[in-house]
Amino acid sequence: MVDEIRVKITSSPDIVRARQHGRSMAAQLGFSGSDLTIVATAISELARNIVEYAKSGEIALKPLDGNSKRGIIVIALDEGQGFPNVDRALSDGYTAGNGLGLPGSRRLMGEFEISSEAGKGTTISMKKWTGPH
Repeated sequence: MVDEIRVKITSSPDIVRARQHGRSMAAQLGFSGSDLTIVATAISELARNIVEYAKSGEIALKPLDGNSKRGIIVIALDEGQGFPNVDRALSDGYTAGNGLGLPGSRRLMGEFEISSEAGKGTTISMKKWTGPH
């Protein structure tokens, strides 16, 4: 089983590193084809948000072992400004930049949780499983 990977996020090259590590881990866990792109894209979105809005944070990648399938969990942590209104941040069309935003990341990965407090930061956890969902 692959080990947990943590990537410190402070600049654009870190976004690329987190994406590459996530794609590699997903491949080792049995993801293939478009699912590899989905995982990498979702990681890019979260890492880009950290760089643009929180300035620094971390992406943690962990393997998951379910009954008949394997998966990956992506956890993004920052100590930025947080979201004053999480529901609004998760609504379609809400994005401060050019990416998919949080609603797009949530759709890509399937399981999605967010904890955010204005002025204290945000933690986002996303899971994606191999095989039938």
